[in-house]
Amino acid sequence: MKIGFVSLGCPKNLVDSEVMMGLVAARGHELTPRASEADVLVVNTCSFIQPAQQESVNTILEMATHKKTGRARKLIVAGCLVERYRDEIRREIPEVDAVIGTNDIARIVELCEQSAADGFPAPAEPAFAEPYLYHELTPRVRATPPHMAYIKIAEGCDHPCSFCVIPQFRGRFRSRRWESVVAEARRLFEEGVSEITLIGQDTTCFGEDYGMKDGLAFLLERLAKLDNAGWIRVLYVYPNKVTGRLLDTIAAHEALCKYIDVPLQHASARVLRRMKRGGSGDIFLKLLERMRRAIPGVALRTSMIAGFPGETAQDFDELCQFVEAAQFDHLGVFSYSDEATSASWRLDGKVDARTIYHRKRKLLAVQRRISRARGRARVGQTLPILVEGPSRETDLLWEGRLAGQAAEIDGKTYINDFEGPPPQPGMFGRVRITESRDYDLIGTLLGERESRPRPAAQLLRVLQ
Repeated sequence: MKIGFVSLGCPKNLVDSEVMMGLVAARGHELTPRASEADVLVVNTCSFIQPAQQESVNTILEMATHKKTGRARKLIVAGCLVERYRDEIRREIPEVDAVIGTNDIARIVELCEQSAADGFPAPAEPAFAEPYLYHELTPRVRATPPHMAYIKIAEGCDHPCSFCVIPQFRGRFRSRRWESVVAEARRLFEEGVSEITLIGQDTTCFGEDYGMKDGLAFLLERLAKLDNAGWIRVLYVYPNKVTGRLLDTIAAHEALCKYIDVPLQHASARVLRRMKRGGSGDIFLKLLERMRRAIPGVALRTSMIAGFPGETAQDFDELCQFVEAAQFDHLGVFSYSDEATSASWRLDGKVDARTIYHRKRKLLAVQRRISRARGRARVGQTLPILVEGPSRETDLLWEGRLAGQAAEIDGKTYINDFEGPPPQPGMFGRVRITESRDYDLIGTLLGERESRPRPAAQLLRVLQ
């Protein structure tokens, strides 16, 4: 059969989609990027906040049309939306033939091959399967560009954040074995991957369920020592679990990107208590100072929530002042989404949508000024860059990323000139920054290329 996948949401969801694609491909089925040609369509959904839920529903309905206008005989819905609205999907969208929760993904082959005559899983099937986590031997088809890959090092979460519903459908925190992660990373680098990004709901908890202390630092150290290691980046670092050993490890190894993504969510101690996270702006500023002292030149990213229940004008002003003082390299802002199954649903002091909208815009404007100034300060510097390929914006530019720019969530560095032979996607080089924009940089790619030996698989791909 030809099977088409649509993956929505975060990189963690994308890895789930890659695993499902790997499982069906290993069975001998053909993957197709064209929905009109697919015999089976699979939509891997996101349900973190209301806009993500709406996008998921819209995509399901769009794919359902191919059962009438295309060759599709079956539509399967997977992922987080299933965990929250399993029965509603079955009842309200009859075009959906089967559903797979986040712990059911190993059943994708069975459901794709099941014929209509066999009947699809009955509504009485268990809502929650045994916790699932892939390993290095699990078949996987990467949907990222050839030069980059995500590795999910853990699943689930034990934190009680009142705004978050992830633990309800991802389960309790569980780590992969460190040997499994290292084996997968070694294989990816041998295949020619230049950058690996480690992901999980909270990567700093890695190994705790196996009794490890400083498990993330331990893992990073072993990954950094792999032969032919390219860049290794880690996302989703929980603030109160950042240790001195973790910072020292990132500082000590060239392969580890000097980049820390530490979602803080707010700076008002009162709001943070209602979020069930703890901390305060002063505590966070000391943490950021410690990071910058331990890792010279580190790029810092965070995310904030605007309009959390009970957030007053004074709380928001405190947040803006904190962002001014913190001088983050990158900052994302989410509008608070009132999810019915979250603990924050029951909190009083709900902020109206218009106020949330204006607070989000104001906070982003604060960060825009900071990013603009930090970009101007980089003009004239020469920095390592991972070249990604021709720009999606225009054929006149190439684009890449510095170690301080994570894929998809941060800005890019555009290349408007280069010395020597034309660049190749996935290669490392050095770029001299000549201009800056609000979030992006522009520069000249210098003649110094390929800062690590290129594996045979990558050379073959370039030659072809």
